Amino acid sequence: MKARRIARELALLSLSQLPANQEKLQAQQLQNLVLASIRTLTAEVQDTIETASAELNRGSDRLLTSQTRAADIQSARAMVQDAIELTQTAINRLGAALELPEVVQLSNQQEVRNYALELLSLVQQRRTELDQVLNQAMVDWQMHRLARIDQDILRLASAEMMYLGLDSRMAINEAIELAKRYSDDEGHRFINGVLRRVNDKLKAESLA
Repeated sequence: MKARRIARELALLSLSQLPANQEKLQAQQLQNLVLASIRTLTAEVQDTIETASAELNRGSDRLLTSQTRAADIQSARAMVQDAIELTQTAINRLGAALELPEVVQLSNQQEVRNYALELLSLVQQRRTELDQVLNQAMVDWQMHRLARIDQDILRLASAEMMYLGLDSRMAINEAIELAKRYSDDEGHRFINGVLRRVNDKLKAESLA
């Protein structure tokens, strides 16, 4: 479960590095994209820890200021509250950072890489069919008008539903989690709606 979740993320990061009108890539080129994605995740660990450290330092400064420079009790309380919020944010970031080394470690496993490569190859080979299905599932919208990351999330989830037999509920939930991480609030709601319509279409075709 976790291995495939990480494989999806690697595939998504790899797709984002491809040119918009890519030619069919060879297996070694796809391998290199996955390796580059692993390096991206590794860098994210470092960035998250550095950001948390900076927030802890700012929180400490606010506490010191509240003790030495506050003009009255009200301003001191406000500074202490700022310090608490900064510290809480830092703790949350550190919690996320603690999970990332496991992600990076798992991303080096052969099972993870194999599934990431399978997804990449599948999206490349079936891109025309995937985009056709997705365009039909959109209301007054088209794939090319979406942010690149949203397009790739939709393609990956649709490929898993259409060609890899992944349970539709799981595919949609996994796509939403990717969208929450890499897109925005509007993006993950839009992706949810489109994939549900894709699923309805696939069910209708299977019953026809």
